[in-house]
Amino acid sequence: MSQRIVICDDEVHVTRSVSMKLTKAGFNVESAADGLAALDAIRREIPALLITDCQMPRMGGIELCRQLRSDPPTRSLPIIMLTAKGYEFEHDALKSAYGISHIVLKPFSPRELLQIVESTVGAAHPSSE
Repeated sequence: MSQRIVICDDEVHVTRSVSMKLTKAGFNVESAADGLAALDAIRREIPALLITDCQMPRMGGIELCRQLRSDPPTRSLPIIMLTAKGYEFEHDALKSAYGISHIVLKPFSPRELLQIVESTVGAAHPSSE
């Protein structure tokens, strides 16, 4: 069974390209257009990883991280934050405050993001069975 990843971004081209890359690598991907939709998907079934944009309508990525970290079942969920505003944040402080594993600046390479995903949760299909 492949690992489930939730990708949350209000830009359709981002969710589509990331979903395609991760699906081809063997991950099970669910997309959400904003933080509220992602929170619903995560509470329904906790994934192996969340990849979220920082700024979105209804609920942004930082508030999503805050809510996930305040809930014991999702407190240790690995999170990768995507942002076009990376220079506005102190990365180490943001990672520490919200338990974010990696911050990836937009625009980004889906291939590089896949490498970060695999370094965070492992490959979708381990070769040793």
